[in-house]
Amino acid sequence: MPQGKRALPPDCPEQVLQGLSEDEDVRAMLRGSRFCKIRSPTWQKERLYRLQEDGLSVWFQRRIPRAPSQHIFFVQHIEAIREGHQSEGLRHFGGAFEPARCLTIAFKGRRKNLDLVAPTAEEAQRWVRGLAKLRARLDAMSQRERLDHWIHSYLHRADSNQDSKMSFKEIKNLLRMVNLDMNDMYAYGLFKECDRSKNERLEGPEIEEFLRRLLKRPELEEIFHRYSGEDRVLSASELLEFLEDQGEHKATLAHAQQLIHTYELNETAKQHELMTLDGFMMYLLSPEGAALDLAHTRVFQDMDQPLAHYFISSSHNTYLTDSQIGGPSSTEAYVRAFAQGCRCVELDCWEGPGGEPVIYHGHTLTSKILFRDVIQAVREHAFTVSPYPVILSLENHCGLEQQAAMARHLHTILGDMLVTQTLDSQNPEELPSPERLKGRVLVKGKKLPDTRSENGCILSEREEEDEEEDEEEELGAVEQRRRAKQISPELSALAVYCCATRLRTLRPPPVPPQPCQVSSLSERKAKKLIREAGNSFVRHNARHLTRVYPLGLRMNSANYSPQEMWNSGCQLVALNFQTPGYEMDLNAGRFLVNGQCGYILKPVRLRSPNTTFDPECPGPPRTTLTIQVLTAQQLPKLNTEKPNSIVDPLVRIEIHGVPADCARKKTNYVLNNGFNPRWGQTLEFQLRVPELALVRFVVEDYDATSPNDFVGQFTLPLSSLKQGYRHIHLLSKDGASLSPATLFVHICIRSRATLGSAGASLCPTPALWSGGRDGGPAPPSSR
Repeated sequence: MPQGKRALPPDCPEQVLQGLSEDEDVRAMLRGSRFCKIRSPTWQKERLYRLQEDGLSVWFQRRIPRAPSQHIFFVQHIEAIREGHQSEGLRHFGGAFEPARCLTIAFKGRRKNLDLVAPTAEEAQRWVRGLAKLRARLDAMSQRERLDHWIHSYLHRADSNQDSKMSFKEIKNLLRMVNLDMNDMYAYGLFKECDRSKNERLEGPEIEEFLRRLLKRPELEEIFHRYSGEDRVLSASELLEFLEDQGEHKATLAHAQQLIHTYELNETAKQHELMTLDGFMMYLLSPEGAALDLAHTRVFQDMDQPLAHYFISSSHNTYLTDSQIGGPSSTEAYVRAFAQGCRCVELDCWEGPGGEPVIYHGHTLTSKILFRDVIQAVREHAFTVSPYPVILSLENHCGLEQQAAMARHLHTILGDMLVTQTLDSQNPEELPSPERLKGRVLVKGKKLPDTRSENGCILSEREEEDEEEDEEEELGAVEQRRRAKQISPELSALAVYCCATRLRTLRPPPVPPQPCQVSSLSERKAKKLIREAGNSFVRHNARHLTRVYPLGLRMNSANYSPQEMWNSGCQLVALNFQTPGYEMDLNAGRFLVNGQCGYILKPVRLRSPNTTFDPECPGPPRTTLTIQVLTAQQLPKLNTEKPNSIVDPLVRIEIHGVPADCARKKTNYVLNNGFNPRWGQTLEFQLRVPELALVRFVVEDYDATSPNDFVGQFTLPLSSLKQGYRHIHLLSKDGASLSPATLFVHICIRSRATLGSAGASLCPTPALWSGGRDGGPAPPSSR
């Protein structure tokens, strides 16, 4: 074991509970509590919930027994914990229970909220406080602590008789649990080497020895030894040399010393400003050693430019939690969109009973929610993640009376949040910046023209909200179409900076249109403009906001690829946030940086009104991206109910950018090893517009007879991708962390200016041992 390793006894409480095992709230959760689970006015059942000893998961009672893995939820998948009647379910169905006894656990991804009522207010508070402590402890854990926690939780499960001793059969079960099908002879040889007591059982230090060998990272050891030399420790100057080779141009000796003090585990080494192999691994597994530039995780871009100069995270049919044909509508969908950094949400507004407008997908079986409830959710949740402005995109199908009711609700509920007049009297039509609009809500809607009908009704010009309304007309909504053309003065007055206007032509008119005019286009219309008038469309989007939405024919709420729209400078590229897939992965990757605030400054060539850029004709290659896929660590099992099911992983790297840059390349697959597979394969890409490119790392389970199964992915902008040896921290389909699952890669980015000797020194060819073809865990000498 390298010096400074923290040895964990095999029967220790899991690391999440370290420092919390004596906490009264956590102890109460370990004992368990009986809650009333609320789903409807009639479905209210008592269920037992109990924190597991791993401190990471909560077991719950089910009425119908299912597979064990379906009886738990994980603390790391919790999005938020809300007290009182702060969810749609408890507001509607929990009125009989005092708010002090109520709590809601909201999850990441598509999992429904858990609305619970505790026997007492104190018991509810214990769970609220306890879950908050566990989430804080989990967030504070290093990647190495997560790995230790992960392996020891499996060790505990594999110890079938809980005697803190491991037979070879139990060791084999452990290996299958962690996604590794190791050769029996090799596994037994490793077992015997660690069985110092010769009693066919591993216990205490013997188990630790086995785990040390299992978790060995030969590829990291080789890199470390290359820089540390014979003494097998890195001095600050040797660490600085490594950082410089990584492409950390601003690294200094002081920074290297700071890394040693932050990540080194051995106190003696730390005092002498030396880094051991363990400290080196801790650094490479940390956010500072990851592929995503840590400086880009904060707001680092200029936020003082006009709104049209930013990509803005946007949602389509935000109210839906499922398909647009018969799925439920919910205010919770808005809360989840805001939690993902969304800054533009859609409200499909229709006539409702009792003079109250409702929101739903018109002429379908989707359920309805009150407009005022959605606006209340906006007030409560719009700025919990990002302080930058939110745009409410109204698709208005209401008559004048209920439009006035909509305006009234916007005024009374949002108050000072709502933008009701221009901010700059000198340039009233100029779009303000995200910085000036912090904490404010903008309404995107139709603006009254100067004309009135003969009977005095105020009419709007027909807007191309375009094909959405055209599709509805085909469904027979002629009367609704006529009423939607009437705009109330109260609602019109709220369209200050986002005036919905039909985009008739891209030819420059005699009088330039005002920047506050926003057009909405279907994906089909946007693609047509990109193909036929690419540069003109880019120039238009340099000054005006453009919203793009999915075709109405996507009945299952599928998404289109947003990249094509971003290439032409479209700002409000609206996607169905409730539908996971590569499209939402791209959206999450685009808005991953700049503090995940929902606003990304567009590249310079998309912001100039006189730009000559055309995404269809981007010019010659300017950048070479070379990625050597080295290894993966602790990939998740896909079928946890079948112990013998082991993944055969391969890695695919995708470039999403202008059409000429889009590419996919993949490695070979590794047979029966999701624990520590090795590839050592190099993939190279030529890029013409690197500032628009997204890089998506995908891990799949190879299948010769059917489509490969998704294992995990991570997407980020090329401009935020760091060079050198980096870990990629994988995410699930719904964007949740798969920790401790990682890819380990070497990245080299060379522009035309750096090709040659300078580029070569920046990106040294990684001379790594690539391991045997079986992808097993041991170095060649052990085979």
